[in-house]
Amino acid sequence: MNITVIGAGAWGTALAISLAAHHRVTLWARDVTQVAKMRETRTNHRYLPGCPLPDKLLLSEDFSASLHGAELVILAVPTAALRATLARLADAFSVPHSADDTGQRGVVKFPDVIWLCKGFEEGTSLLPHQVAKQVLPSGFQGGVLSGPSFAQEVAQGLPAALVLACADEVFAQRVAHALHHCRLRVYASNDVIGVEVGGAVKNVMAIAAGVCDGMKLGNNARAALITRGLAEITRLGLKLGGRPETLGGLSGAGDLILTCTGDLSRNRRVGLLLAEKLSLDEILLQLGHVAEGVYAVREVYQIARRLGVDMPICDAVYRVLYDHVPAAEMVATLLNRTTSLEFSQ
Repeated sequence: MNITVIGAGAWGTALAISLAAHHRVTLWARDVTQVAKMRETRTNHRYLPGCPLPDKLLLSEDFSASLHGAELVILAVPTAALRATLARLADAFSVPHSADDTGQRGVVKFPDVIWLCKGFEEGTSLLPHQVAKQVLPSGFQGGVLSGPSFAQEVAQGLPAALVLACADEVFAQRVAHALHHCRLRVYASNDVIGVEVGGAVKNVMAIAAGVCDGMKLGNNARAALITRGLAEITRLGLKLGGRPETLGGLSGAGDLILTCTGDLSRNRRVGLLLAEKLSLDEILLQLGHVAEGVYAVREVYQIARRLGVDMPICDAVYRVLYDHVPAAEMVATLLNRTTSLEFSQ
């Protein structure tokens, strides 16, 4: 299969490396200097140092050229950049192409599209699949690839398992089968909402877990936070139309556990730095990468209030990040909440 990965951050690069042994893969980056450096060194030193790029992995800084012949386009961009990238993709296939593309001049088959971002669009609170539906041509085939996956480990060839979700289950199974290999297990799902909600909200929980670890509250506290965090994710996911088994699967519980416990988690790192009393601006400068939970929590906070979904951990993270409540006060507020039946709220 001819695959184009749009976005040469850590996760886009890692997936391109993982798939290059089995497919013809082109990795596109917008930064011309970055592409030149990657060609020279055969590594993405900026985002994924120490992970060599396979010789057969193609690199491109030309957006249109990178899409030539693509059967599958993987969008490895942050949620904030998704709409603009989808629009650019749609435009790239709206112009006439040569006859060798499809055998008919001016008719170009729109490729299958999957996205990797985990969040809600700022301002609209839309999930990625809803943004795609607004932007891409009617009848496009696409879905979300999500699950517990640190980029560095995937690039190193360590085992991982993901889930690919699309409302069209036949499409999900076909693409999952194409991407699946012995070191990257890919399962299919038709619960797009459940997969996307799990991927988005777990990042918020990881920030809370980082605060917990940074304040040295112990393993018991972290386990409680992860468990109650999953309860919040499930409440919101069900309210939005997801299924409970999805939220308890790879893209929900699995991704939550990884992101809340792993040292490679950017969102957990945000929480650790909040515990050190750094400001959000200082944290983002030090991080150097996008931490989706910082932006997702604003939308989750608004959605939960609008729908009447009780999400005290998300509420607490929002207040620390945007109301400048001290992290220690956030912890005290959560610990002093009135007790209730475990499965009531």
